[in-house]
Amino acid sequence: MCGIVGYIGSRNAARVIVDGLQKLEYRGYDSFGVATNNPRIEVFKRKGKISEMGSDAWSLHGTIGIGHTRWATHGEPSDRNAHPHLDCRGRIAVVHNGIIENYAALTRELRERGHEFRSETDTEVVAHLVEEFYDGSDLRTAVEKTVARLEGSFALLVTVEGLEEVIAVRDSSPLVLGIGDREVFAASDVTPLLGYTERVVYLEDGDLATLDREGWRVYSHGHPVRRRVEHVDWDVETVKKGGFPHFMLKEIYEEPRVFHDTLHGFAASSLPERYRHPPEITVVACGSSYHAGLVFKYLCESTCRIPVRAELGSEFKYFTPPLKGIVTVITQSGETADTLAALKKARAYNCPTLAITNVLGSTVTRIADHTLYMRAGPEISVAATKSFVAQLAVLMRLIDLMRGNDRLLTALEQANTVIGEVLLLDIDRAVEICRPAEHLFYVGRGLFYPIALEGALKMKEISYIHAEGYAAGELKHGPFALLSDQTPVVALCPPGDTYSIMLSNIKEMKARKAPIIGIGASGDRELTDIVDVFLPIPESPELVQLVATSVVLQQLAYRTAVALECDVDQPRNLAKSVTVE
Repeated sequence: MCGIVGYIGSRNAARVIVDGLQKLEYRGYDSFGVATNNPRIEVFKRKGKISEMGSDAWSLHGTIGIGHTRWATHGEPSDRNAHPHLDCRGRIAVVHNGIIENYAALTRELRERGHEFRSETDTEVVAHLVEEFYDGSDLRTAVEKTVARLEGSFALLVTVEGLEEVIAVRDSSPLVLGIGDREVFAASDVTPLLGYTERVVYLEDGDLATLDREGWRVYSHGHPVRRRVEHVDWDVETVKKGGFPHFMLKEIYEEPRVFHDTLHGFAASSLPERYRHPPEITVVACGSSYHAGLVFKYLCESTCRIPVRAELGSEFKYFTPPLKGIVTVITQSGETADTLAALKKARAYNCPTLAITNVLGSTVTRIADHTLYMRAGPEISVAATKSFVAQLAVLMRLIDLMRGNDRLLTALEQANTVIGEVLLLDIDRAVEICRPAEHLFYVGRGLFYPIALEGALKMKEISYIHAEGYAAGELKHGPFALLSDQTPVVALCPPGDTYSIMLSNIKEMKARKAPIIGIGASGDRELTDIVDVFLPIPESPELVQLVATSVVLQQLAYRTAVALECDVDQPRNLAKSVTVE
């Protein structure tokens, strides 16, 4: 929703940056700004559109600078909340994409140490932290120490007056370097690089890059790392991917923000009274949306004590169930034909209807009595990723709204941070197990059974490997006959009520020589010891583990499909919006 651009070279930095920011306008923004280092920091920033800035920005001189287009998250759209932001002495300038989750606590700490803040944003805390750590000689170390204090998702550019260097940091928010002749660019995606260079470096999560006129260097966790320089083909579809090789990967990396924004997007008034105390709920959906509905069924029945039925939209029309209470339909596009048919049938029975969708003004919003919206933004890849976690967020908040409290919201506060952490997991060994397989099993119990179903769907959709999800207790009723050393199993084994029995199931599968990829809580030695590959989820509440596990399974499917050279974004025979029954 916002963008950043940085430059160091011999050109007029302000002109390069403004040009780049204009190319990022498609992301949406409410304010913008530029800072140049000449050698003093000079700043121009305004609420409004770049086209309305007049000639003032051209008064900025210098060949080093950073810029930003902002879409307000913390603090209203205004000149003072626009980026770049400065430290107390106006010597350090910062631009930032993302959300600093712990900014309030950091702000209080820094104010107690005498720092004065000028804006309402979360970003300004970064400039003051760098000021706190910068000793006048080692900017990289100061930024590394700053990043270590931050919680959330972010891409940062930092410049200090008189220092011919720009620092770029990526953590769960895209950042691309453009490599020129004695000049280096940085941007949220490749669009601002058009016309300047065709050589780019895609930074990875956890990367910190130092940029100067002699070139660029990348560090990860304090150690130098190699990042490949790639040639960009200026195909418009590639440019729209925002610096990622595939839309699917881009959309996976947007999930921390999407989950947070969706979760916090509902007020108590979002749900009319008629939906708060139904005698029964029927959920109707297809594909990934159906799996989200199954999670809701388990969770709502256990917390609200309201009976919930989850039905496939494609089957709902073939029978006439006794409908009581409300009918809730879930569809990312708002145009899924089977789901719309089910919705019309429910309305014929005079049931109150509730729609959950991602698209404002879609057909489902015009048919349903009431709509709750995801805040996922456009999802281009056929495989549902960010829309699935957004659906989980909506459904979990729906339970809170029905109960009249924020218990699940509170339990999920750290979810976007944990999602950001699992995006950094090393899953290479798991991919090595999945890649040659012809068949895969995904197993889980309780709330994690629908996540097993969703993981299997993702794998079969984009890698074309036959994958099936099962409730772990059902293996003995048939699927055990298929287990061998050629049938890997992805076992979901979180802490909780199902943990002990899942361990027993895993041991039974190992006895049949099946390779096991285990996903569970970080530090689980017992699980680690019995599986072939262990993928740890940071210790967190059960619902956070559930959401994070779904993200890990998306990554596993994506990485396996890429290894098999499949068309990740447009898998064969599938369409994004299924508008025929």
